[in-house]
Amino acid sequence: MPPTDRARIKDIIDRLGRITAAEEWNDEINPTQWTALSYLARANRFSRSPSQVSDYMAATRGTVSQTLKALARKGLVKEHRSDQDKRSISYSVTGQGLTLLEGETLIEDAASALSDRQRTALLDGLETLMRNALARRRSRPFGICRTCAHHRKAGDGGFCTLLGVPLSPAETGQICHEHAGTE
Repeated sequence: MPPTDRARIKDIIDRLGRITAAEEWNDEINPTQWTALSYLARANRFSRSPSQVSDYMAATRGTVSQTLKALARKGLVKEHRSDQDKRSISYSVTGQGLTLLEGETLIEDAASALSDRQRTALLDGLETLMRNALARRRSRPFGICRTCAHHRKAGDGGFCTLLGVPLSPAETGQICHEHAGTE
């Protein structure tokens, strides 16, 4: 691929990111808080610690810690301490937080104007680009549980062979930090 094509891809992704961030900035939260809240709403019960939010966002632990504290002060997330290890914290999104995330975004609306073929091609290309970028960073891929090499279908839900736990039907469609590709 010519260097100009690579630069154009980066420019388009950057511009889309800025459009998204501008939309996410509102009276209640900023784009960083929106990203953390959105991630937590889609993450499974094993993937909601501050370090996992930090890894997903490719942000510093300090930034994410302050972001999560701000979301908790605003009543958008709730902090949970482990019964076994009081140092271990995870977060869940409150009803108020879920309400804030409702609705279609500008990018989602714009994507609806694409044909099925265009959407599939764009999604395939972006997923490949993301996997390649994450591999170069040596970052965790994260991913949807049911697409993981450790996932097994079990009844209406699933079973994680890595963690040795049953999964509810909803969890099989959530993001997991332990995700391993099947390729």
